[in-house]
Amino acid sequence: QLNSLIHMLLGDLSPGDRQKIMTICTIDVHARDVVANLISQKVASAQAFAWLSQLRHCWDDETGHCYVNICDAQFQFSYEYLGNTNRLVITPLTDRCYITLTQSLHLTMSGAPSGPAGTGKTETTKDLGRSLGIMVYVFNCSEQMDYKSIGNIYKGLAQTGVWGCFDEFNRISVEVLSVVAVQVKTIQDAIRNKKRRFHFLGEEIDLKPTVGIFITLNPGYAGRAELPENLKALFRPCAMVIPDFELICEIMLVAEGFIDARLLARKFICLYTLCKELLSKQDHYDWGLRAIKSVLVVAGSLKREDRSRPEAQVGITLLSLVV
Repeated sequence: QLNSLIHMLLGDLSPGDRQKIMTICTIDVHARDVVANLISQKVASAQAFAWLSQLRHCWDDETGHCYVNICDAQFQFSYEYLGNTNRLVITPLTDRCYITLTQSLHLTMSGAPSGPAGTGKTETTKDLGRSLGIMVYVFNCSEQMDYKSIGNIYKGLAQTGVWGCFDEFNRISVEVLSVVAVQVKTIQDAIRNKKRRFHFLGEEIDLKPTVGIFITLNPGYAGRAELPENLKALFRPCAMVIPDFELICEIMLVAEGFIDARLLARKFICLYTLCKELLSKQDHYDWGLRAIKSVLVVAGSLKREDRSRPEAQVGITLLSLVV
């Protein structure tokens, strides 16, 4: 089935159809890996953690709703139309982050993925929102943000029930963060008490319980501020380490129409790692995930330009692009 989808990607498709099939490929590869993992671990029970730890969508005929289950948490699907968007490549790191973020929502808390740039903190949060049918708005934080502007954003999130992801949250000054902690706690308490309306910033406003507040932290940022203790208590931390580049590269190559993606991914990441370790340090060198993604998109266009060209030759061209 996966190979037939890959062959479809090499045909003449409209941009919308290509996007849909690439998304299906990304999800199907993850489903294949999950099933292979269950088989290798000889999982026979539906209560096994290897199965419960996966995001599982199911339809309830009695209520007429779709529900999303992970571990002991259950969320009603929100049916927000998010457009024909691509999906994140799911790795074991992504799975662990999903568990942490969904458990924080289940406990009426907020999530705080932290880690260096390019580890997928923001993208993982956005993709989890897509899985639950919820719109995720990303706000880039800076030293100029004050408690009034952040409070107005929270007010909008609470009334619409969408998620807000505050990127590089530790750039905001400590004085503002102390006030923000009170604002976040007010929203969390209202959700915990199942209120339909609550007082916020001197106004009585509506509350939709699907609202979620997430922050991302970069410990390596030079001008960062340490989060106050009263704010830390409201967020569940999640450490994001360097992702599995080889797995991400393989799945992206599959989505671009390559059949022998595993071997090509191994060669590509091997060269990439050697370049990163052996070449001199230059400001314009970028060996992060964003650079890998841009090269793989070029590889996909090369593959589609000449479909009779062997994948090994495309791989050589791909490696020469890096060097």
